[in-house]
Amino acid sequence: MRNGHTSIAAKKQVAGRSRVTISDVADDLGVTKSTVSRALNGYPDIAEATRLRISRAAERLGYRPLAHAQAIRTGRVRSLGLVLQIDADDGARPFLANFIAGVTQAASEENWTITIATAESEKGVRETLSRLVDEHKADGFILPRTLLRDRRVETLRAQNIPFIMFGRTEDPTDCAWYDIKGEDAMRAATARLISLGHTRIAHVPGGQEYTYSKLRIEGYRAGLDAAGLVFDPDLVGAPALTGRDGDASVRALLSLPEPPTAFTFAVDRAALGAYRTARDLGLRIGEDISIIAYDGLPEGAYADPGLTTFAVNSRQAGERLARLLIKRIRGTAPEDLRELAPATLVERGSDRPPRLSSADLALRLKTNSLI
Repeated sequence: MRNGHTSIAAKKQVAGRSRVTISDVADDLGVTKSTVSRALNGYPDIAEATRLRISRAAERLGYRPLAHAQAIRTGRVRSLGLVLQIDADDGARPFLANFIAGVTQAASEENWTITIATAESEKGVRETLSRLVDEHKADGFILPRTLLRDRRVETLRAQNIPFIMFGRTEDPTDCAWYDIKGEDAMRAATARLISLGHTRIAHVPGGQEYTYSKLRIEGYRAGLDAAGLVFDPDLVGAPALTGRDGDASVRALLSLPEPPTAFTFAVDRAALGAYRTARDLGLRIGEDISIIAYDGLPEGAYADPGLTTFAVNSRQAGERLARLLIKRIRGTAPEDLRELAPATLVERGSDRPPRLSSADLALRLKTNSLI
């Protein structure tokens, strides 16, 4: 209803006539067809408030664009692309369902769809990206788990295809991103352990090729520096993405002449491997050694004791990435689409004041001949 009268679009619906058109939306709002068309197709000359008003009216009236006609007119298929590498060590992480739900929800609210594909190698991912571009299956792409040198970025940048990264990369040229401040989390984790009384703190990084791993090591070092503790490269363990690798990395660190009494981990899955180490070596996590990790995996809550970790809101990340990518596709400069969000500390029982000094821990392990 507008001004006490039934709108043309409403009359059409009541009479069971043909589908609602752009003209009906324009008449309902008292604006031109061109304004409605440009607003719904994301042209930058339309103010955001106007775009939202028209988008809501279109939804209220039941307007649905003809996808093929819109694609011909705008060159867009109104679809966001996501290509997942399924052979990666952590490629099937539990966060994925929430992440995709967030992407889908945000895209749906803008009347966009999602095209999801998988590949078994880094090369396969790049080939799939190029194929989806050639087949006009997606207007732009979300790139998760970015690398320091990310060839997916190079591929899309060379073809002038819009993309947004869930993460950052070494060369930020023409890059948009949404990322979690993992470096701040690792700095806070290190500071927390120091405040508990630990002075010999190790860090187990993630894969060396990932940007997040470099940033989290930097955060660990910043935490030490802030407390006046000297960085010891021997306390940076072997990279670990799995429980098995986390176990191996922690065993090696505990074999040092001055073993650490506390550990920060770049990823939860590696941290959970340390529980096996502690069990085998007769140590109690939260008493003999302390652990803080990052990711917020559900399994951490069921460890004994529960894993203290910095959690990421994966659904919110997916929603934000979808909205930012749509803006990028509509012409917003990538430099204006760079957002960082904090991780949230989840306190459990794996980090406590040290019961043993580094020297006492070394003596205990040596006496038991466990290392």
